[in-house]
Amino acid sequence: MKILIADDDLIASRMLEKTLSRLGHEIEVVNDGPDAITALLRPDAPRMAVLDWEMPGADGLVVCRVLRQRPGPYTYIILLTGRDQPEDVVAGLEAGADDFLRKPFDAAELRARVRSGERVLSLQERLLAAQETLRMQATSDELTCIANRRVVLEQLDRELRRARHEGKSLAVAMADIDHFKVINDRYGHPAGDAVLKQIARCMQIESREYDSIGRYGGEEFIFVLPGCEGAEAELAMDRVRTRVQLSPTQWEGGLIPATLSIGIAWSKPNDMSASELIQTADAALYRAKALGRNRVEVREPGFDPERPTRRVGERELEALLAPVG
Repeated sequence: MKILIADDDLIASRMLEKTLSRLGHEIEVVNDGPDAITALLRPDAPRMAVLDWEMPGADGLVVCRVLRQRPGPYTYIILLTGRDQPEDVVAGLEAGADDFLRKPFDAAELRARVRSGERVLSLQERLLAAQETLRMQATSDELTCIANRRVVLEQLDRELRRARHEGKSLAVAMADIDHFKVINDRYGHPAGDAVLKQIARCMQIESREYDSIGRYGGEEFIFVLPGCEGAEAELAMDRVRTRVQLSPTQWEGGLIPATLSIGIAWSKPNDMSASELIQTADAALYRAKALGRNRVEVREPGFDPERPTRRVGERELEALLAPVG
């Protein structure tokens, strides 16, 4: 672990450095409060600090207060002091110190307090990791690691409000994997899961950084495309469709091809609600399915969501899906 020593007493500082180095720690040494603040606010700052209470420029309490005001990884602070009155202890704790070490320090006591700090930091890292896991579970689809349905619909609502405020267009695309049931039936559900993950990766590669992608359910995905009208959205989604078509999934020594059918709806400000956009994009998706699949269809003026569509028969589905090889 990297530890910062801040002490203007060069002899005490040298003794601390030698003791902690023998314990296997990487040591950084400064001699005043301002340098300690600078070192501890760096992105790669030490996670633990031994600060002298009395230092030029800014004492240990000031350093503690500054450090506790910033967000970011927690720094464990041991305050080095000759003070031992209860009010001094209270002042140090209120400033943000975690522990105290009396001057002149005892090497065994220093070792014990550093180990105590390491346990605290290790526990914090485990708690943060658990928190991040819970956050991912709450916001991401477990299989594909893209946004789940709830999160992407929340993003759609936000982008629709933004589009209305800024007077810009917004497009929504619904994408469905063609013949996914046939893939599951022929190769098994683990292979189907691998196809879903591969297609999600293709979608992320071809999407703009400010687009939102989510798994809508089963083999269906939803895209939120800010600032897009029909032609631009069609071009963007055709790149996704092409990427998926050219990126078969490797499975048990072979390749499983897959294609997407995509329907797009786009809205000028105050033209459609979120639910209307989704409904219209979904109708365009079914039209893409009816017209042969592996294609992109865009909502056009006068487009009738209730228009009858041609259903492709099961034998035709089998013929369209290439075998592994």
